[in-house]
Amino acid sequence: MTAIKHALQRDIFTPNDERLLSIVNVCKAGKKKRNCFLCATVTTERPVQVNVVKVKKSDKGDFYKRQTAWALRDLAVVDAKDAVKENPEFDLHFDKVYKWVASSTVEKNTFISCIWKLNQRYLRKKIDFINVSSQLLEESVPSGENQSVAGGDEEAVDEYQELNAREEQDIEIMMEGCEYAISNAEAFAEKLLRELQVLDGANIQSIMASEKQVNILMKLLDEALKEVDQIELKLSSYEEMLQSVKEQMDQISESNHLIHLSNTNNVKLLSEIEFLVNHMDLAKGHIKALQEGDLTSSRGIEACTNAADALLQCMNVALRPGHDMLHAVKQQQQRFSDLREQFARRLASHLNSVFVQQGHDQSSTLAQHSVELTLPNHHPFHRDLLRYAKLMEWLKNTDYGKYEGLTKNYMDYLSRLYEREIKDFFEVAKIKMTGTTREGKKFATLPRKESAVKQETESLHGSSGKLTGSTSSLNKLSVQSSGNRRSQSSSLLDMGNMSASDLDVADRTKFDKIFEQVLSELEPLCLAEQDFISKFFKLQQHQSISGTTMNEAEEMDGGTLFRSYSSGVPQTVSSEKDMIRQMMTKIFRCIEPELNNLIALGDKIDSFNSLYMLVKMSHHVWTAQNVDPASFLSTTLGNVLVTVKRNFDKCISNQMKQMDEVKISKKSKVGILPFVAEFEEFAALAESIFKNAERRGDLDKAYIKLIRAVFVSVEKVANESQKTPRDVVMMENFHHIFATLSRLKISCLEAEKKEAKQKYTDHLQSYVIYSLGQPLEKLNHFFEGVEARVAQGIREEEVSYQLAFNKQELRKVIKEYPGKEVKKGLDNLYKKVDKHLCEEENLLQVVWHSMQDEFIRQYKHFEGLIARCYPGSGITMEFTIQDILDYCSSIAQSH
Repeated sequence: MTAIKHALQRDIFTPNDERLLSIVNVCKAGKKKRNCFLCATVTTERPVQVNVVKVKKSDKGDFYKRQTAWALRDLAVVDAKDAVKENPEFDLHFDKVYKWVASSTVEKNTFISCIWKLNQRYLRKKIDFINVSSQLLEESVPSGENQSVAGGDEEAVDEYQELNAREEQDIEIMMEGCEYAISNAEAFAEKLLRELQVLDGANIQSIMASEKQVNILMKLLDEALKEVDQIELKLSSYEEMLQSVKEQMDQISESNHLIHLSNTNNVKLLSEIEFLVNHMDLAKGHIKALQEGDLTSSRGIEACTNAADALLQCMNVALRPGHDMLHAVKQQQQRFSDLREQFARRLASHLNSVFVQQGHDQSSTLAQHSVELTLPNHHPFHRDLLRYAKLMEWLKNTDYGKYEGLTKNYMDYLSRLYEREIKDFFEVAKIKMTGTTREGKKFATLPRKESAVKQETESLHGSSGKLTGSTSSLNKLSVQSSGNRRSQSSSLLDMGNMSASDLDVADRTKFDKIFEQVLSELEPLCLAEQDFISKFFKLQQHQSISGTTMNEAEEMDGGTLFRSYSSGVPQTVSSEKDMIRQMMTKIFRCIEPELNNLIALGDKIDSFNSLYMLVKMSHHVWTAQNVDPASFLSTTLGNVLVTVKRNFDKCISNQMKQMDEVKISKKSKVGILPFVAEFEEFAALAESIFKNAERRGDLDKAYIKLIRAVFVSVEKVANESQKTPRDVVMMENFHHIFATLSRLKISCLEAEKKEAKQKYTDHLQSYVIYSLGQPLEKLNHFFEGVEARVAQGIREEEVSYQLAFNKQELRKVIKEYPGKEVKKGLDNLYKKVDKHLCEEENLLQVVWHSMQDEFIRQYKHFEGLIARCYPGSGITMEFTIQDILDYCSSIAQSH
């Protein structure tokens, strides 16, 4: 280790003007043992700097290199791990903790001892040594600790001391003055010894010669000591005097301190008493208002409110530590509690009486609204109760049990009141819808259950048959003109056997107005009650909701309709808003079933009423959701809208089902099919209802379903028709569909409009060709033979040389078709077409004009063949195109 120490001093530290004082061979704890050295060094120049240097042996050779250096002043803690047992591990706390394992405990202790000495000398004990044996530190400090630390003898730190430059120069001068200094070191040493002895002798003689001066100096020192003794005696007397003054001042200071402490305590006591008096003293007027205040007048309510607030402030005052142990404070708190309980009981009793009185007063006004489609106004009641809003807030904060009881009583009383009002309101609405009276139809006591409603409605209609009538009646109605339709009877007995097409537009408009008035009456009623509950019971209406809800979604065009249910999990953030919704649900629990009953009745009266209800209900749901998506009104109307949408879908499905079940008469011509006319009526009605409606997407989806079903059913009926040709059924009905779609301009049915036009055109052409057939049959057969010869390769001008197709044969065939015969054939054809076509669609002239064009086309074809195959023969038909036009015109005019 000594050799390594000298090598490190020479190679690393001497070039940097540093001296190596201690070294320890270490490796990092917990890692692979890669040894290095920790060195404690000091600089040779002042001011002295002490460092701990990490030196590592190079991997490529035997030389050492300096890796890391830390200033000793940055060292905070030296942890030797164990002060009793030998443990080679130790930690050095610089900017972070460095854990080391020494090669031996002795080296570790030596290094720590050196660090401790350097700390004592240069850092004034700045470093903390923990888990270091006190014996080790004591051994590091000899009895003359102060001398070794404060003195400049650095040999106490390390036995090795390198010669400085001046010492080396003096030795070199002595060695140059002696010739055998190098060759004979012993002789040189003996010479130096002799010279040293000579110098020692000279020093002793010099000391002895100065003895007289020493004696004089000692005498002067004795005199100086005597003077010092005299000065000390004077100082002692002064000190006694000052001690006496100090004791007196201490007594004065202590007295002043006690006076100051007493004053401070008095001030604090006064402050505490003032605090208790100011914050826990309730005025007599407030006490009287709480005990006897008038809760019926506005002035009395205001006095009670102020007294309740003052009482609450006194009860909620933040007492300082120790106040609650005072007997007077306990008495006052008990008094406040008694006042609070007494006033809360009195307030709850009064408000319960007000709720009951409201129920009786409001019931007396029901008779005024029984014949009108209006709901009673609760604004006066709300206005009177809102005077107690602040007292309700006080009750909520002080006695939540009574507050909850009041809330429950309010819901019980008002739910019964609203149930009577709303049921009577809906009975009036049903009576106005059906046009009956209470006495005549006993409509005022409609059962509430679904089965009872069904029986009642069936009895009102007079039969349990289908509302839309039988298929045969549909066929009869379709054949008749629109002017011959039956008028609606005011009796519900007739209404049960009528189809949707028979209902008058005025009745549907009347239903629409009644339904809109019902919703318009319910909406402000619910909003006003919800606003009152929020203000009166101090529930935050617009608080953000973080609670989870379960949604039952029904897919619809134009949006998704949600039916919301509470998940049953209490949410503290939205508890007040949930409470509003629960109160509204209990108070207005009859609204949703009553609305569903009204919707069922409207749908039973006329299935097309579902269109009106869907538009109106959608608009009101959209309005309610814009105000508050999670409100009771929004949720309830949303649930009812689901029912309306299902009725609308059911209406569409019923129409499609009637199309599948339609039967045609085998004895009469088909004409415009009933479901085609019904689709026209449905589309015209729907377009007038859904104009600028929010749920246009639902109608567009229904249009697509219906028109596809109409197309399929028309083709099905056309294929089954026996009396009327298939092409006529297709042509007339698709022409009617095309005309309807063109008139209504339904954007989502543009493709179907084009398809209807194409089908109409195709079947018109097919019917014309089929009906016209071959009016010049023999002539047609003759020219078919001519075309066959040409197709076989015979030139057209050589066809006249064929025996069967010469000019004589052609003249013979032409003579069989004079103009008179042609006109007779066309007249029979016109009568035949007239029998096939119906009068409603008025397509006879269109078909006849198409037949005229087709006949002229055939005539021109024959003339062309004669000109090409019999050139120069002078053979022509016995009638001209003008003759054909005259024949067709005269036939059309004659009929």
